Amino acid sequence: MKLPAGRPSSRQRILEAAEALAREQGPGNISLDAVAARAGLSKGGLLYNFPSKAKLLEALVEMHIERAEAALAQSIEARPEGRNAMALAYLRHSRQEMIDKPEPASGVLAAIAENPEFINPVRRYQKQVMERLRERSADFELSAIAFLAIEGFWSLRLMESDCIRPDEVQRVFDRLEQELESVGET
Repeated sequence: MKLPAGRPSSRQRILEAAEALAREQGPGNISLDAVAARAGLSKGGLLYNFPSKAKLLEALVEMHIERAEAALAQSIEARPEGRNAMALAYLRHSRQEMIDKPEPASGVLAAIAENPEFINPVRRYQKQVMERLRERSADFELSAIAFLAIEGFWSLRLMESDCIRPDEVQRVFDRLEQELESVGET
């Protein structure tokens, strides 16, 4: 049976419900019963899609990485040329994500808290980004600085740390973008 266009699958509804609950109640406080109720399914319907809480949390991490990869690919496609195109694409996509989604990815934190091995897809993604930066940077050191600053902002956000103000984050992004764009100019 084909779902009507625009209607999320039960699997997608479950993941969105788990993500919302982790954000609202804290990453360590989500239960399968609460996720099923939030998704509008029976617990059996949830268990059909995700036979355990660990499988649900693992899927949350994978969903987060898939979203990041898709957004980065879109950013690269928008401006594929240039001396530091990869670093600029990563910076622009990250800035846009931070603006569009001001809340942290609590589902990822919940998953990692439940099982530290769930950090592995995040590590793979970061490693892939760094490899691409090595291959496609006119100034690798500057690209690495941008990557580390952005990852630092993501970590601060995930931990809900308010040690740097949003306007300061924006200024750092602006400066990094300016520096990356100016590499090779005379």
